[in-house]
Order: sequence, then structure tokens, then C-alpha cells
Amino acid sequence: MSESTDILKILEQNGPMISKEQIAQMTGKTEEEVASIIAGLEKDNIIVGYKTMINWDVTDTEIVSALIELKITPQRGEGYDKVAERIYKYPQVKSLFLMSGSYDLCVIIDGSSMKEVALFVAQKLAPMDSVISTATHFVLKKYKDDGLIFYSDEKDTRQVITL
Repeated sequence: MSESTDILKILEQNGPMISKEQIAQMTGKTEEEVASIIAGLEKDNIIVGYKTMINWDVTDTEIVSALIELKITPQRGEGYDKVAERIYKYPQVKSLFLMSGSYDLCVIIDGSSMKEVALFVAQKLAPMDSVISTATHFVLKKYKDDGLIFYSDEKDTRQVITL
């Protein structure tokens, strides 16, 4: 494993919650070496950002998340990239993926209400020339997101069945 791979894995798992000093202790490097490696990874766009995961369900803030499937016609000479670029520029869009299977793009958005999400789909996504169809799925509850478990104290109440 390269010297940066260990640091990348630590950062991916711990994000902004871990200090360069702690990373240095975990990797056997100096804090200065860690800082230099991280700066290089950021400069090379390997590390593209840091984020904090929030369980909005336990706050007073209402957040509605939706997964939207899009079937699109790729643009001549540019494929899916130009359409994707138009979509990911909207601030509501949290994630956008090119997919294989029954639809082409998967858009994940956040809004303050189901109506706001529905209006975004109806007014911004559906009218695009390249969009053939949309299917919106609302997230009812997040159990795990980006590797983080949101409700770890819930017990499995299913009965064990043995044969």
C-alpha cells in the first residue's frame, strides 16, 4: 500500500473528526509528513472535500431526501456528461451518478418538504430536453448512510428460527 492510501482510508473513515497528529501516530509518520501528503492529495483533487454526517431525524429541522431515477437521451458528441453537468449545478442535488440498468442517472436531492422536491422534479428536471422520464423515491428513514449507522441502539426483535 502506498503511503497515501493508509492516510486516505483513515480520512475516509474519520473525516474531519481526526487530527493530523492522530493520523501521524496511526501511520508512524511525523505530523509534518502527514500534512504534506494531505496537501498533495488535496492539490491533486484526490481528496475533494470533507463532510460531517448529520442525523436530521433527531433535530428540529425537517429534511426530505429523495432518490430520482432519470432516463435520458445522451447529447451527440458529449454523452451523458453535459446533461449531468446541468443537473449537478443545482444546489438541491447532493449526489449524481451515471448508472447501468433500467435508468441512466440517479439524482439524490434534499428539500424542506415533499412538495419542494416534487416541484424541483417537475420544474427543473422533467422539462430538460434530454430527459425522457423520471421516477422519484422518497427516503422514509435512514438506517445507514455512507458507512455510518444512524440507529445503533435498536435491537433486532425478530425471532430466531432453527430447523
